[in-house]
Amino acid sequence: MANATRRTVLQAGAAALGCGMLSLQSPEPARAQGESGGVFHVFAFQWKPGTTADQKDRAKSDIAAFQGVIPGLMQTHVGPNISPRGKGYTFGGIMQFKDEASLNAYFQHPAHLALLKWLVPLIDAVELDLRA
Repeated sequence: MANATRRTVLQAGAAALGCGMLSLQSPEPARAQGESGGVFHVFAFQWKPGTTADQKDRAKSDIAAFQGVIPGLMQTHVGPNISPRGKGYTFGGIMQFKDEASLNAYFQHPAHLALLKWLVPLIDAVELDLRA
């Protein structure tokens, strides 16, 4: 394995351990026409100096509270970043929406706008939106 790539080493190790790891080179699973796994909204925050623990806790609870309130929001996961590779982003989350229209509606939803009003001054954020 002296000339093996990191990918092949990881795949071989996973196979040896019986982890059932999916191949990193496998194509996307086939879906029926019109079927979708939804879209994902991914975000990470760098807190600005002076942001309190209470404000961070409020962000977590306010974002988690979107579940059941925002139409088309299927899943919400939010909390502190546990990765040592976070490059200063210490908080983040991922939200799954049933479709792109639901994601777009979320950005204009009153609950989201209310969050942005107090949260934006406290963060530097990065966001990604992905089709599943």
